[in-house]
Amino acid sequence: MAGTILVADDDQSIRTVLDQALSRANYVVRSTGNAATLYNWVLEGAGDIILTDVVMPDENGLDLLPRIKKIRPDVPVIVMSAQNTLLTAIKATERGAYDYLPKPFDLKELLQVVERALSKPKKSYRRGGQDDEDDTKIPLIGRSPAMQEIYRVLARLMGTDLTVLISGESGTGKELVARALHEYGKRKNGPFVPINMAAIPKELIESELFGHEKGAFTGADTRAIGRFEQAQGGTLFLDEIGDMPVEAQTRLLRVLQQGEYTTVGGRTAIKTDVRIVAATNRDLRQFVRQGLFREDLYYRLNVVPLRLPPLRERAEDIPDLARHFLTQTQEEGLPVKSIGSEALDRLKKHKWPGNVRELENLVRRLAALYSDDVIDTSIIDQELAPQVANGAGDVNIEDENLGTAVERHLSKYFAAHSGNLPPTGLYDRILREIERPLISLSLEATNGNQIKAADLLGVNRNTLRKKIRELDIQVVRGLK
Repeated sequence: MAGTILVADDDQSIRTVLDQALSRANYVVRSTGNAATLYNWVLEGAGDIILTDVVMPDENGLDLLPRIKKIRPDVPVIVMSAQNTLLTAIKATERGAYDYLPKPFDLKELLQVVERALSKPKKSYRRGGQDDEDDTKIPLIGRSPAMQEIYRVLARLMGTDLTVLISGESGTGKELVARALHEYGKRKNGPFVPINMAAIPKELIESELFGHEKGAFTGADTRAIGRFEQAQGGTLFLDEIGDMPVEAQTRLLRVLQQGEYTTVGGRTAIKTDVRIVAATNRDLRQFVRQGLFREDLYYRLNVVPLRLPPLRERAEDIPDLARHFLTQTQEEGLPVKSIGSEALDRLKKHKWPGNVRELENLVRRLAALYSDDVIDTSIIDQELAPQVANGAGDVNIEDENLGTAVERHLSKYFAAHSGNLPPTGLYDRILREIERPLISLSLEATNGNQIKAADLLGVNRNTLRKKIRELDIQVVRGLK
């Protein structure tokens, strides 16, 4: 084996480690610090593999990449960059890079990528029309190693329709990742349709997902389309998938297997063309063991697992995130603020149980409530102390009455529609949702005795029997 490796980077350590590792295989390393020399070498036919930095004195490596791939499409090109943003990773992948390495990287990792590229060279994959993306619209912020790995995985997924399962604690930005997959992917011209399983009453989930026909159930006065139909040609984001009832899991599995579904009350199969991205803050593997989540559905969704790290695992990203949120508040008309270096250090030591969402809320409070141009440590301590002492953000529902609980649940339900209205017939559907547990618990309390249950509820016995049939409630006599 013999060949040439072209390196366009001023870092001498890269050339040294490649020389030492590959000289035994008779590979020669040629190194330069500018794009023009690299391009001339490529024109001469040199190079079995190319390593290039993004920032060079005469040209951007990402701009040079398409020209290299045009004349030498089969040569693997590895892009290295200190511009560690999601957009850099996406552009490198879209313009044909074999791999993308954010700086600083472990030289052992570089060797592994080089050896893999030499042993199994890949065909390039190019997509047009991506050169004018706006760097200011990058949806994810952070240059930590944990986020760099996320960027690399996302970049590789942009040109695919693979199903992705995003896991992570609440507030880590799971929907932002899902939106990035959509907005920078092959379905970006289609709709992005989110649905939060935790916010939809379980009796309504199938109707919400698949739609229903007129007359399918009480209150279904018109035909309503579901989220699958709304997302046709685009991306369907199933948030908090762990809260999906088992019955709805079965229907979802059938859709993923067969690529078609029927509306509630419908008979005609409808072909579906959507990319599925799911998210959860639960341990679905534990749910599978407990029988709360279908194992076959788990593996259908977990084609590409993606774990978002909590903010405490990437504390080095906090200054960038804080500055990003301050910029947003300024664009919204709030006064210009900055956070002192010691105050930033204090933020980095906080545990952030609410993750990025908690940090964003804090920054917005700082911008709105304090007149100081520079936020210092005393202000940060004042803001964080009550949260630590009182457990801010916890919802105490022990003393909550039924009306408040229903209002809270319905507020989440309306919010899940992102400003749009739910399907018509909401009144009857909500009453049906409340009736089922009310009747079931009443029957359980009376040991399955329908006469006693009817008396307890204050309804006619025939009315109770009708409701039991309509709601498909299982009556077991002699319950303890």
